[in-house]
Amino acid sequence: MPEPDQQRYCLALTIDGQPAMHGWWENRETADRKFRSWIGEYGSVTGARITLTDQVGDRELAAWP
Repeated sequence: MPEPDQQRYCLALTIDGQPAMHGWWENRETADRKFRSWIGEYGSVTGARITLTDQVGDRELAAWP
């Protein structure tokens, strides 16, 4: 797992509760753009859930659906 101060924002895709993919970014704008992109790419997958988390404070910033 990357150090929180280097890769602060974690984007995770789970399918039916099982981890499928994740990515890390230090820039919030990039992480937000990737979040929207993943919704377009994986949003139609049955059971998909996408979350964006700020590792500083362990806060969920966005989730789909």
